[in-house]
Amino acid sequence: MRPRILAAVDAGLALAPVKPLPGAELSLLLTDDKRIRIVNRDWRGFDKATNVLSFPAAPPEKIGLSPVVGDIVLAFETIVREAQAEEKSVGDHLSHLVIHGLLHLVGEDHETEDQAQRMEALETAALARLGIADPYAGSEPEPMQPRPAAKTKKPQPAS
Repeated sequence: MRPRILAAVDAGLALAPVKPLPGAELSLLLTDDKRIRIVNRDWRGFDKATNVLSFPAAPPEKIGLSPVVGDIVLAFETIVREAQAEEKSVGDHLSHLVIHGLLHLVGEDHETEDQAQRMEALETAALARLGIADPYAGSEPEPMQPRPAAKTKKPQPAS
């Protein structure tokens, strides 16, 4: 699994429009649905498991100067479930999500249709470098869903 992940990182970095410093640190955590649900809830306001989350260490315009790129968190249970449902190999789907997460770390996003098309094109090209078929073939890009409103705590009465 490690060689596949490293190859996906290399393929993503080769096509990333913003390049991190040579030797910059990248953290990758493979976890389960229970833990990624907590992270997704606490950091993004979505109380559900997801396949990948990215946490950049610096804004995109400064990532080229940062010794740390950021963190990618992957939910292995979700990855396996999605791969089976989409009839693709777990390894290919894992590679795709590593590239997807890496592109987020260097400033790519999919909140609008134009952004989604650009990001999907980068992902598809990086996957092609690994000999992996286009995971979006026959589908339209899907902009990211808006983030739910942040929940605020009611002030507690003074005692």
